[in-house]
Amino acid sequence: MKVAVVGGGPGGLYAAALLQRLDLAREITVWERNAPDDTFGFGVVLSDETLGGIEHADPVVYAALREEFVRWDTIDVVHRGVRHTSGGHGFAALGRRRLLEILHARCRSLGVGLRFRTPAPPVGELARTHDLVVAADGVHSGVRTALADAFRPHLTPHRCRYVWLAADFALDAFRFEIAETEHGVMQLHAYPYAPDASTVIVEMREEVWRAAGFDTLDERASAEACAKVFAEPLDGRPLRSHRSAWTTFRTVVTDRWSHGNVVLLGDAAHTAHFSIGSGTKLAVEDALALAACLREQPDVPAALTAYEAERRPVVASTQRAARASLEWFEDLALYVGQPPRRFAFNLLTRSRRVTHGNLRLRDARFTAAVEREFGCPPDTPPMFTPLRLGGLTLRNRVVVSPMDLYSATDGLPDDLHLVHLGARALGGAALVMTEMVCVSPEGRITPGCTGLWNDGQADAWRRVTDFVHTRAPGTALGVQLGHSGRKGSTRLMWEGMDEPLPEGNWPLIAASPLPYRPGGQVPQEANLQQLTRIREQFVSAAERAARAGFDLLELHCAHGYLLSGFLSPLTNRRTDAYGGSLDRRLRFPLEVLDAVRAVWPAERPLTVRISATDWAEGGTTAEDAVTIARALAAHGADALDVSTGQVVSDETPAFGRSYQTPFADRVRNATGVPVVAVGAISSWDDVNSLLLAGRADLCALARPHLYDPHWTLHAAAEQGYTGPGAVWPAPYRAGSRPPRTGAADTPRPRLTLDR
Repeated sequence: MKVAVVGGGPGGLYAAALLQRLDLAREITVWERNAPDDTFGFGVVLSDETLGGIEHADPVVYAALREEFVRWDTIDVVHRGVRHTSGGHGFAALGRRRLLEILHARCRSLGVGLRFRTPAPPVGELARTHDLVVAADGVHSGVRTALADAFRPHLTPHRCRYVWLAADFALDAFRFEIAETEHGVMQLHAYPYAPDASTVIVEMREEVWRAAGFDTLDERASAEACAKVFAEPLDGRPLRSHRSAWTTFRTVVTDRWSHGNVVLLGDAAHTAHFSIGSGTKLAVEDALALAACLREQPDVPAALTAYEAERRPVVASTQRAARASLEWFEDLALYVGQPPRRFAFNLLTRSRRVTHGNLRLRDARFTAAVEREFGCPPDTPPMFTPLRLGGLTLRNRVVVSPMDLYSATDGLPDDLHLVHLGARALGGAALVMTEMVCVSPEGRITPGCTGLWNDGQADAWRRVTDFVHTRAPGTALGVQLGHSGRKGSTRLMWEGMDEPLPEGNWPLIAASPLPYRPGGQVPQEANLQQLTRIREQFVSAAERAARAGFDLLELHCAHGYLLSGFLSPLTNRRTDAYGGSLDRRLRFPLEVLDAVRAVWPAERPLTVRISATDWAEGGTTAEDAVTIARALAAHGADALDVSTGQVVSDETPAFGRSYQTPFADRVRNATGVPVVAVGAISSWDDVNSLLLAGRADLCALARPHLYDPHWTLHAAAEQGYTGPGAVWPAPYRAGSRPPRTGAADTPRPRLTLDR
């Protein structure tokens, strides 16, 4: 087999060494346009997991790396002159140039051909003359560009500038330091990579970079200016550069990783922001997987398919974490007002890979201090601390999200609604929300939606609230009021979500005459008389909700329903006073909020659910969401329930664990308004992390409560918590501890003797 490797970085070199080691008969050549000692950056961080893979695949390389590594386990976060240290993290780093020297030596010892200062031949020529072409030529990959139609890359630039520098002394920890300058916030990321050297990365928003004049400085002057800004952590010592240019990070995602016998590896296929230290790690792990798949599979096409299938989910998960970290640093100015210890916890958990539970294991003392500062009583997890919202005190921070059952007849809730909501009220959550309860028959999503447009429905809801208040004292029950707008007159979810009824459709009304789906029913644009009637319907429904005994009311201004349709520029094309600028698009939702707030009891909280992004070009932005949140709070909203999307049918959401929570985080920290975070929050560890970091005040979970109606009580049991934030109903107390699952493990031998 003839193998061409384009790019002599760590990923390409390690792939060449592994492929050669597994079959010495292979003819492998590496092309690198630069000199052997030319490199970008200074130090490289590798995880214990990656090192374990290297150790098993090539003990020679591992042994050489082990001799060079600088190891440490602490992270220092310095903010406003206060340093907080968290231990137990475990890092290993070495100089990037030394890493390349080790890999050069290993390649030469195995017989790999290394061609430095030599651009690779065109990829078409390589593909014709070789059995395999490995494109490891980095973020600016020429191979990926040449075959862009096949690989279909997507490059996303981001909002910060950064520069790689070095200091000629070793820090004693991974250090994050924040500088609040007259021009804006700047941050330092630094770590040791040798006994006498540290990598220093300085990063800031583009507008801060320009305001500080860095755009006018040459390489040397930039290093000097950075050293001046961060003189304290550097102890007045200079910073050194090496081809150190300010750059903007770009996230690279490719639809395909291989084409014919050409395969992408490392940054050529995908990038992950340096703040989670995964660039070299991913490239090395790609090389390990590629070598293994070529050994295991019968031919090159099968191997490349297996390689991508194995690596793509891992890389996608890492990229989600990297993007969360990147965006956290982009929005750093939102968090600088936090108390230093909370700020440190927020920084450490920014990627959502490190959690409250992780940190308790790594550094129990630091985490306990964060909990005390948050207000946790002894032995109380954050999620079981109380929260006062308006005149209502919630005993913990867990909310059962609204979940449509689509099982009502003529808007009447029945026994299923009683059982569904009652079971979850008994399950420990502080607040249980109804599904969207419609304010009129024509405001239903489906024929199975519940309503509050007549007194009979209010009486039926009273049966539910009485049960909750009697059988689950301490649990609050909230009602979500809404109007379907252009998303109404559709089938039950399990019969075809968002598809029109086969018969019996009713006319729709919306902000503008735009169907939700191509070919769907076109709604009528609401006129002033109709808007007045709809506002009155919301008021009547709110009055009935109060009489029915609900403890909290939520106004549904999200997910493309009527009120949401006024907020988004994609769904509101009006030319009157209710369309155009965001202030005008807010007008009708605010009129409804004012009218509802006026009749809803003052001591009972009122919240509003919003879609903080439409996940579509030209739609609501994160900045718009902050403006919307401020306006709603000014008009009486006690909290914002921050969701996203479902506004247009061609949305492209970035699904993933807790994927919507950054939007709640932004709203909370930009406005100071309490928020409910939602969106694929699936574990109590995530809930604790979000609360402690100051990203949310409440966390709403839907599917976990479908899977387990007693999710909150079980979360308490799993954390060993038995306090007032999670009260088991008297008939259930015997089950308040996890049941035994079988016989105890076989006792371990008391002695181990040599054979």
